[in-house]
Amino acid sequence: MSIEYPVNRIPPVVLGLAAAILVIEAILSLAGYGIIGGQLGVGWRSNAIQDWAFSPAVLDRVVTYHDFSLEMLKRFLSYSFVHVNFTHALFVAVLLLAIGKFVGDVFSGLAVLVVYVGAAIFGALVYGLVAQGRYPLVGGYPPVYGLIGAFTYLLWLRLGQTGGNQYRAFTLIGFLLAVRLIFTFAYNAVAGAGLLGGAAGVSPEVFYGLADVSGFVAGLALSVLVAPGGWSAFLRRLRQRT
Repeated sequence: MSIEYPVNRIPPVVLGLAAAILVIEAILSLAGYGIIGGQLGVGWRSNAIQDWAFSPAVLDRVVTYHDFSLEMLKRFLSYSFVHVNFTHALFVAVLLLAIGKFVGDVFSGLAVLVVYVGAAIFGALVYGLVAQGRYPLVGGYPPVYGLIGAFTYLLWLRLGQTGGNQYRAFTLIGFLLAVRLIFTFAYNAVAGAGLLGGAAGVSPEVFYGLADVSGFVAGLALSVLVAPGGWSAFLRRLRQRT
């Protein structure tokens, strides 16, 4: 079965996710400059991070104390809609629109949403398991990396149909991981630590990177199920190759 790649406008679900990120950031940025919210507005971003961010303490509370309240469970997703600053949110939104456009040309709106939510949750879960300290996880990079995983899967299918080298599909994630490694090294060099951190422990950038990669893996895996044809089409392609 061949997969067609129609040219469409940006899917509504992608626009909705990007709009949510940008609207929240606009409110927090305006409040930070004192344009809205008065004197109290300056603390809105800190309050949002405190109320929406994910951290290892959240996972510990869910697992150890069986706290399945909305206050805890929402954080597995809500962290992806609050960012540390305008630039952070802008980069996430641009990547979301660009990658989401390509994926949404093939996937249904529901499938795109499943990838986004699934990658966000899995990224948070892995972060909660491996991260040290109390650094909060915020920002939409893990679910965006999930969409990059979906993009990689679709490119892998396309290269298979055209007889190309399917490993080229992983070029984008390889490039992004290289950039992440350089950024982590630069961050720790400025902080006076080694590549992975110093005596105080592993750099938080390493754990943020692991959350991103986990999002990618989740998006890649979920795409096998939610792509056109789903699991049956995937198995059929495997049988054809053998």
